Amino acid sequence: MNNLILLVLLAHVSQVVETLMDLEPRTLTVLRGDSARLTCSTTEQYVVMVWLHNGITVFTISAMHGILSNSPNWNATDCSNSQLFCWEIVLSSAQRSHQGQVTCDLQNIQRETANLFVQEMGNVAITGGNQTVIKGEDILLQCLAIGWYPGPNLTWLVNGRDVEQHQFNISIEEPVDVAGHFNLQSNLSIQAAVSSLVECLVTVSALPVPQSSRVRLTVVAEVLEETVCDSCIALIIGTASVSGVLLLMLLTLCIALCYRQWRRAKSSKQRTKRTNESKSKRSSVAEATEGKLNLGYASEGLTGAGSRDFNITQRADGQTGSISAHKIPDDVSFITFSLNTNQSNIANEPSGHGSRTVRRQTTV
Repeated sequence: MNNLILLVLLAHVSQVVETLMDLEPRTLTVLRGDSARLTCSTTEQYVVMVWLHNGITVFTISAMHGILSNSPNWNATDCSNSQLFCWEIVLSSAQRSHQGQVTCDLQNIQRETANLFVQEMGNVAITGGNQTVIKGEDILLQCLAIGWYPGPNLTWLVNGRDVEQHQFNISIEEPVDVAGHFNLQSNLSIQAAVSSLVECLVTVSALPVPQSSRVRLTVVAEVLEETVCDSCIALIIGTASVSGVLLLMLLTLCIALCYRQWRRAKSSKQRTKRTNESKSKRSSVAEATEGKLNLGYASEGLTGAGSRDFNITQRADGQTGSISAHKIPDDVSFITFSLNTNQSNIANEPSGHGSRTVRRQTTV
């Protein structure tokens, strides 16, 4: 029971002691060449405040007389107010040799220690510079980070987007110089699809903005495709225009040929119709005469006004053409029949009993 009470009292005393002073920040990381600032404050009345760097006194401050001693590159500023006592120390141009522990010791009250880290920023570069590549080509980019401490973080960006870690590798060279600098090499393999901006970013925790190197990849096929596309559009427009003109000319020619054919067909039909009408008229004459006129007919001794000669038209090929007879001659015959002798005596008297006038027309 007594032991339990003692532990509770010790814990309470410890909490009270912890509230007697404050050292900020407890961990400080700066870049080489930057300033390092730490503040030690207390609400308790103190006599002497001692600052130590890696166990070596750099400041001795008296509550009554102020700074009693100091070291090069270290400065101290009184930041006290009505509620607490406060001193800020500043390390100008921090170097790698300053890395370690910084202690604030309020003698006979309390002491606190902070850790100081000094980092170094090196160089970064993508080898090869800007490139012009063919679409679909596999490209290998190499980023070098030289002279960093501690080993930095390296990432890749393509058009502002993070590249997944499985797409690139990182190899770290262990420090080989006295300063203990780290060198990194990273290879990124990508396939050229479109023109892109590729960045290699390298940083350490004390660096507010990563160091970067960037290159521009210009994909040739992309430019050619745009040119070809424009050429294709122009070619299509030109082809369509020429095709339209040729089609119009062909249509006009077809219409002209069809009209010409129609005129020929119409003229042929008219000639055929006239020929058929002529043949029809000739057939009508032949049917009326039941044959052809005997061109060898001549009147038998009949002359004079009562007879007319046939008018025969001779064609160039020797064939006979149309025949016209103004009047068919009379054939007068006198026939006497004898009932007793069954003989007939034919007399050629111009008058008498039993005479008749006969018009004969011979057709062949």
